[in-house]
Amino acid sequence: MIAVTPDQPSVLPSGEPSSSGTPAPVPLSAAAAAFAGTRPDPRYVDHRRQVSFLRAPFAGRTWREYGYLWLALLLAPFGFAYAVFTVSFLAGVLVTVVGLLVAGWVVVGGRGWGAMYRSMARSMLGVDVAAPAPYVRPRGFWRTMWSGLGDGPGWRALLFLVVTLPLAIVSFVASTVFLAVGLGAMTHWFWSRWLPLQQASDGSWHRGASFGTDWFVDTPVRQLGLVLAGALFLWVWPHVTRAFAHLFRALTVALLGPTLASLRVADLEESRGRTVEDADAKLRRIERDLHDGTQARLVAVAMQLGEAKEQLAAGSDPGEALDLVDLAHSSTKEALVELRELARGIHPPALDNGLAVALETLAARSPLPVTVDVDPDVEASGRLAPAVESIAYFCVAELVTNAVKHARATGVYVLVERQGTGRAARLRLRVRDDGQGGARVVQPGSDGQRSGLAGLAERVRSVDGSFELTSPVGGPTVVTVLLPARV
Repeated sequence: MIAVTPDQPSVLPSGEPSSSGTPAPVPLSAAAAAFAGTRPDPRYVDHRRQVSFLRAPFAGRTWREYGYLWLALLLAPFGFAYAVFTVSFLAGVLVTVVGLLVAGWVVVGGRGWGAMYRSMARSMLGVDVAAPAPYVRPRGFWRTMWSGLGDGPGWRALLFLVVTLPLAIVSFVASTVFLAVGLGAMTHWFWSRWLPLQQASDGSWHRGASFGTDWFVDTPVRQLGLVLAGALFLWVWPHVTRAFAHLFRALTVALLGPTLASLRVADLEESRGRTVEDADAKLRRIERDLHDGTQARLVAVAMQLGEAKEQLAAGSDPGEALDLVDLAHSSTKEALVELRELARGIHPPALDNGLAVALETLAARSPLPVTVDVDPDVEASGRLAPAVESIAYFCVAELVTNAVKHARATGVYVLVERQGTGRAARLRLRVRDDGQGGARVVQPGSDGQRSGLAGLAERVRSVDGSFELTSPVGGPTVVTVLLPARV
């Protein structure tokens, strides 16, 4: 499949297989993707993958989870000591300024413990937890001190270290008991021969495990029963281990990953940066078009008129001067056409009469049959924000262009409706074509440029909207855009 790049269409040509026939989601923003890391670790195994009940005791995932419990038990006392030291040290140096600065760095040091446990969870528990936003030391002594003491990821990591100690002890003991009892019971028939003799209350001697005072496992039937009981313990052991592993996964995600608020802030910062870059690129494109096109034509017009003026002043043939004036007139009209096209690219004049009229005008100009269905409620409660109208218009224009040029569609259907009321009101835009499908949204290239569907997704996100693409190979392609009615 051809990826969407700045030099390639957003809708893919037919006849080329897609990596998946499932809907293609909008990619994670670069800021959020930076938290998640770069390439996936080949050792990473998704913990949601199912393992059969009979294979569970022998599955590699079970033993990795059990190894995690071992490692967590070894590290838990040191982590707990670090957390207790941090709190006690902070309480002891509250009256000193320099001590508070050192205490702040100790709190930030909890991030290191969090990074270690995230790495363990990734390689042994099969859960990939994104790292929180990195700590950035501010300028100034006081700001540095208070930023360290108030470092949220550091304090959450310390809380994780405190909770981990009792959980590590309980989980390791419970899991090991099930494993040891299961293995011991299943092999009792073999190693019981080396147990010391024990005398029952009736004076008889027995060799084997005893339950109570007079019940010994020293007959074939009892040995078989103990093997069955041991097999039950052994097959229950993976599920006990997995239950405790799930607790560690939940704690790792809740305490060692980024909060929803921090991800939201990072995403908004990324979107804002992309919007500024897009605005700058658009201004540069307009400047280039004006310089290379319209300005050059106006210069030519000025030269032609100047030459005609000189010929008339010199008394030359008026016919030649008339030809020059006619040529200048034609160049002027062409320059006006170019200016109108540039103005339409900045703000379509049709939007002055509302989104519905603008979309109908766009549909009338399309070489494909385009059906536009605009809910009367869209503008019944007042005009939408100008930025929202502009984004909705350009989304439809880009998607119709893709359907015409690349999707080999025979028709496009556009549905525009308003959802909710008041401040929660949103504009829902749905564009469907019957083309060949296979379109997808990819991450921006290394040069930071975007076009096509990727550019639309960024434009929608700039006003806190959502962009959803469904385009299986063979079609149809359906794009659903949700935009706030007010920015």
